[in-house]
Amino acid sequence: MPDSRSPEARVYRRWYYTTRWRELRKAQLQREPWCHLCHAAGRRTRASIVDHRTPHRGNPDLFFDPGNLASLCKPHHDATKQREEAGRRQVALGADGWPAAQRGG
Repeated sequence: MPDSRSPEARVYRRWYYTTRWRELRKAQLQREPWCHLCHAAGRRTRASIVDHRTPHRGNPDLFFDPGNLASLCKPHHDATKQREEAGRRQVALGADGWPAAQRGG
């Protein structure tokens, strides 16, 4: 299957295989081992993915900036973060699993 990414995206995707990125990723997961979105919802889930808070879109300064990194679990990275970047509405869930805005008080 052909790669559908733009030529620019194919270039910066290589950055994920560099020693510099691997060291940044390792340091981030040591510094912040728990998913920050789960933590915000009152849960504790081990992070497995290092995400860019501000999408880098090929900007090496953003890509390699330790201050632009966040630790996420795979479900939050693959669903919640993607919806957020696409500009779709997010519904925050509380620790009980119910939408936070709809809980009675």
